[in-house]
Amino acid sequence: MPLKAEIIGRIADVDARTWDSLDATNHPFLKHAFLDALETTNCVGPDSGWIPAHLVVRDQRGGQVVAAVPQYLKTHSWGEFIFDWSWAQSYQRAGLEYYPKQLSAIPFTPVTGPRFLLHPATVADAARAIELRDMLAGVLLDSARQTGASGAHVNFTLAADQDALERAGFMRRHDCRFLWHNRGYRSFDDFLATFRADKRKKAKRERRKIEEAGITFRTLAGAAIDAVSWRTIFSFSERTFLRHGNGHYLNVEFLQRVTTALPDAVTVKLAERAGTPIAAAIFFEGGGGLFGRYWGSATQEDSLHFEACYYQGIEHCIERGLRFFDPGTQGEHKLARGFEPTRTTSAHWLEHGGFRNAVGRYLERERAAIDDYIESARAHLPFQRGIAAGGEGMGAEPS
Repeated sequence: MPLKAEIIGRIADVDARTWDSLDATNHPFLKHAFLDALETTNCVGPDSGWIPAHLVVRDQRGGQVVAAVPQYLKTHSWGEFIFDWSWAQSYQRAGLEYYPKQLSAIPFTPVTGPRFLLHPATVADAARAIELRDMLAGVLLDSARQTGASGAHVNFTLAADQDALERAGFMRRHDCRFLWHNRGYRSFDDFLATFRADKRKKAKRERRKIEEAGITFRTLAGAAIDAVSWRTIFSFSERTFLRHGNGHYLNVEFLQRVTTALPDAVTVKLAERAGTPIAAAIFFEGGGGLFGRYWGSATQEDSLHFEACYYQGIEHCIERGLRFFDPGTQGEHKLARGFEPTRTTSAHWLEHGGFRNAVGRYLERERAAIDDYIESARAHLPFQRGIAAGGEGMGAEPS
């Protein structure tokens, strides 16, 4: 099949149904509507430093899209969660330009998932899928060279994509996330029953503090959240960003637009006291899992963050039979609440040979350190002996 690769400057240049047909995992953040909402509300674009440069591969005979890669040219490293600031600083000290760089990732979304999107007919042919992934990896290198980017990067990869990237010369990087796995729990108490007694007592005490403070939670399904509610919810999240000295990556228009387009993918857990909203946590759902994205509160309450962002999400997963829960970035404090340390991978290639070799040596040491950290972190999980054994799903540890 003769194929042609092209770079498009906006996701709207591809039909939504065609794009979505390339992802069999039903990943919410890979949906055409999600990526389009980022662009149309100016969360990404030249002014944000995320310039859309999506890779699309078509069959030259009929024009059918057979593969795609969500991709951006970056003029900074904000919003990626695979940190390369030290690499950029080293380039600057050497009198070289690190930006722009080429990045395949979901903006502001540190979630493992497919990066090479393939037509279902191709996925069904294992040999053809490998061939097409290898082609995509090579095109990423070519496009980085042609645009003058310092390198090409692919974040939060699945194993099949990572393998193709490494065959093309990309370097492997490890990091650690904390994920919850559903082992067929019937209720939250059933989940807590797997904890050691002291850890179970602590979790119950945290939940009891919320009840004693007169705080209750209401679940808002995406389709039922109106514009007024979204402004309130967003104000909580924005306050959290500002509290840490940062501006919000998103805006309320994005949340309204993506919820209208993907109403079944969005859930909000709204905390109230005496009927007045005081905090909210925003979740996305898809591919058999739940993803915690943003949260914020109007008040400082003991254990409110743990309840809104973790315990409410776990209960939601149990009620809906979801396989896993990725609560978001950061987190050794997640260990005590049943989130297991999980290795993530990313792939990196730098045009400059000297820096590529130096970074390669650094990544070799870092991989060993990350893997050692994951092993040591597992010792701090709250489960009774023999319970923690990893899990499967979109967020599971890559092979």
